[in-house]
Amino acid sequence: MSSCFALVTARGGSKGLPGKNIRPIGGKPLIVWTIEAALRSRRLARVIVSTDSEEIAAVARGVGAEVPFLRPAELAQDDSPHILTSHHALGWLQEHEQMRPDYLMLLQPTSPFRTTGDIDAALALADERSADAVVSVSEARPHPLKTYALSAEGTLVPFVSSDIAYRRRQALPLVYCENGAIYLNRSESLLRDGTYVPAGAIPYVMPAERALDIDSAWDALVADAIMRDRAARSVLAAADGRPESPS
Repeated sequence: MSSCFALVTARGGSKGLPGKNIRPIGGKPLIVWTIEAALRSRRLARVIVSTDSEEIAAVARGVGAEVPFLRPAELAQDDSPHILTSHHALGWLQEHEQMRPDYLMLLQPTSPFRTTGDIDAALALADERSADAVVSVSEARPHPLKTYALSAEGTLVPFVSSDIAYRRRQALPLVYCENGAIYLNRSESLLRDGTYVPAGAIPYVMPAERALDIDSAWDALVADAIMRDRAARSVLAAADGRPESPS
């Protein structure tokens, strides 16, 4: 099996949702859900957090992740290309530890429902296909053929031109979109191509219920409610002496 490090990226600043990466979700800081899922993987060699925030670093170290460096401020701005964060981590490892993993798996804290099973399945897929990249995707909802733009006159116009006259959802071709949960890249490809989704990337398909990406206060409220409901059902199941029903 190829060596793979997880890179959990969590900058301190977030204009849309201040303190997002350590905001309590289901009784834990948001980033902790991702770190714990990664640490449970038997396929990941290391779990490293890249952050510019001492506060986030302290939370990460407290649950067992490595924070061997603080990310430079110029790589932690709203408009900083995310790819440079991965390049920086690989460069730091090469310079300070004289090593480079075969693969780097980018895990963003904003996907707290991604499981250890998802992580291991993506790694297995990369090994089976000798892939340069495996990217998590989910079925696109709404379907792009059912989306519209506004014309100059303020009327609805199809966003994607199509000759499909009757747009019954079940009859439309399946299409997928990146969900942001997993980007698994061969290190050499990542440095050479400068993209998380190079030509020939292999999809890892995830269900919508594990693909929620927290980008707003509403997303955070929904995630918190789901996590707390799961915890409550787990407690009830344990009290009844029966396995918890699947989510």
